Amino acid sequence: MPSAVETRQTAREEAATSVLAANRAAGRRVAIAESCTGGMVSVALTDIPGSSDVFSAGFITYSADAKKRQLDVSSEILETFGEVSLATAWAMAAGVLANSDADVAVSITGIAGPGGGSDKKPVGIVVFARALRGQDPDDYFTQRVQFDSTDRATIRHHATMFALDLLQPDKDALRPSEDVALPAP
Repeated sequence: MPSAVETRQTAREEAATSVLAANRAAGRRVAIAESCTGGMVSVALTDIPGSSDVFSAGFITYSADAKKRQLDVSSEILETFGEVSLATAWAMAAGVLANSDADVAVSITGIAGPGGGSDKKPVGIVVFARALRGQDPDDYFTQRVQFDSTDRATIRHHATMFALDLLQPDKDALRPSEDVALPAP
């Protein structure tokens, strides 16, 4: 029986292979801005041979300073809303498009734990944004997800899988949405 780590690895590999194939067929390039996942989405994509024709760039912007320098996230957004917010995720996705040749950008910022959470932003809160080149910025998809776990590896895995799913071309019609809670077994 495969271990939890092996099962997660297989799931990430399958999801990344699907993302690359679907975007290759659509003639699109993708890029990622990651904070709490620390590059896990980028690794999942680049572990697949031949990914360079689809994967454009991965920005690992763990600190506020990195978000400002690499993705042009404004100090005002960070100071007003915080690093883990819809506004920051939105600005990160916009920054990915501005600083890459990608057609599709996804950003991730959150609190993977086990510490660092608060009543307003508990461990397991992860915020995503998805932007398409040429899309009205008001229509960028943004989503706050509360993963029901305090285990860092579990939260990061599920955030990675959620982000990979957002890169699929069939998600193009997504628009800003409400908060959701998802189990993270």
